[in-house]
Amino acid sequence: MVSSNDVSGSVIVIKIGGSTLGEGDSTVPDVIDLWKRGAKPVVVHGGGKVISQWVAMQGIQPVFVRGLRKTDRATLDVAVAVLAGLVNSELVAEFDALGAKAVGLSGLSGGMLRADVLDEELGYVGKIVETDPQPVRTLLDSGVIPVIAPVALLNDPPEGSSDRILNINADTSAGHIARALGADRLIFQTDVEGVLDARRRLIPRMTRRQAYELISGGIAAGGMIPKIEACADSLDEVGSGHIIDGRAAGALLRCCAGEDVGTRIV
Repeated sequence: MVSSNDVSGSVIVIKIGGSTLGEGDSTVPDVIDLWKRGAKPVVVHGGGKVISQWVAMQGIQPVFVRGLRKTDRATLDVAVAVLAGLVNSELVAEFDALGAKAVGLSGLSGGMLRADVLDEELGYVGKIVETDPQPVRTLLDSGVIPVIAPVALLNDPPEGSSDRILNINADTSAGHIARALGADRLIFQTDVEGVLDARRRLIPRMTRRQAYELISGGIAAGGMIPKIEACADSLDEVGSGHIIDGRAAGALLRCCAGEDVGTRIV
């Protein structure tokens, strides 16, 4: 069990993955436990499975390129509605039902996240170029839990264009927000034990260099890539990065207590 001395005052950015969202994991109760003990948790959520379901209902086939969702205008409309609307609201309601104060917002709120188009091949997918942590800091100072949906304002849109919003990978968003806040911990909740080596064995600890080598060597792939990159890229500003199994009860609490849980990138 985590003692209050371990987490009090700590800013902990926790990314809840679309892979575990709604699967009965203990993430929300664990976040509330940390909050009650004086920590300042910030939740960034995905929602990829829900987006895929809603996109399919519109007759649109989901397409992924290098682990990132290809987003045309129709898919963007669905993604924004699902992420900033449905999923965000349901998470805030869950926090409220369990007695915590949470406020939902997105990367659009107060211009928190601004992005350029990442790659024309990906459509309305952004690369974050500016992060303003003030909206999050204001909520943390008010004693509430920010719950953030990963969309961003298009930086410097073309004159006369109606395009204003870009879809952002939630893992990447969590990394940028953690860096801007100077968070003590950045923790990714996922649906595997942690980062695995070529023999599918857990890597409990690795350096930034080892993390990049894992990606360049093709051992890390798909959705694990942005998680590893976010942790490695954040190390100059963030105390530590972790990739843990969000399906395991209490994993978040054990990670914050300093136990060996999942993979730690330092």
